[in-house]
This record gives sequence, structure tokens and C-alpha cells, in this order.
Amino acid sequence: MNRARSTPTTAFAKVRRDHMTETAEDYVEAISDILHQTGECRVKDLAAHMGVSHVTVTRTVARLQEANLVQTQPHRPIRLTAAGEKLAAQSRRRHDIVHAFLQAIGVPDEDAHRDAEGIEHHVGQATLRCMARFIDQRAEKD
Repeated sequence: MNRARSTPTTAFAKVRRDHMTETAEDYVEAISDILHQTGECRVKDLAAHMGVSHVTVTRTVARLQEANLVQTQPHRPIRLTAAGEKLAAQSRRRHDIVHAFLQAIGVPDEDAHRDAEGIEHHVGQATLRCMARFIDQRAEKD
């Protein structure tokens, strides 16, 4: 298969786009996790989960609200919109595939978890499909 290679310009453009969405993906996934664990997500919960300050979370949540990914009001829990739920599910799915792939090739679990946190934001759809197929093929052999 002889596919055209991306140029450095297009490759860097993809990385820049990925970096722009990385924070939103991490936050909506964290909000979803907290909601599923405790039933509600407040700024203090998110700050503790992410290891950042209250101010950082407040600013980020405001940007997420502008992007229609969350709904929030003063002194009320943070809720995900339908778009936020969808983004959180997509992000979690990518993370799970990358994490399972890294474990399948022998990466220790702690390293696989940490590395998946970064890789998940930059892996392309074709690569993700190949990772998932690799995992499925290994599971069929076991």
C-alpha cells in the first residue's frame, strides 16, 4: 500500500489541533468519571482529581461552557451536555484502546496508563483501528 505521506506542515497542524482539544477531552472525561463515581461533580472535586487549583478549574470550566460541553451555575454541580458526554465517551474509548494496546505489547500497567494519557490525544483513527484490531486478534488467540 503506497499512501501519500503527510508533510511536516500538515503533521504539525494536526499536533496543534490535538493540543487545542486535549484539555477539553481530559476535563470532560474527568467530569464524567467523577459523576459516575459520586453522582455529582463540583469544582473542588475536579481540582483534586486533576491536581490543579480552583482558579484553573473555574477558568477551564468557563471555556467548556462556552464550547457547550458543560453546564454550570454558581454553587451548583457541573453537568455535562450531550456533546460533553459524547466527547467524554470518545476520549475514554481512545484511552482504553491505547492502554490495552500498550499492555498487549508488554508495557507495564503503570507506564501504559501514564503513556496512554498522552498518546490518546494524538493517535489517528487509522492507527487506533489497527491497535483495536491487534488487541482483538490477540484476544481471539488466547
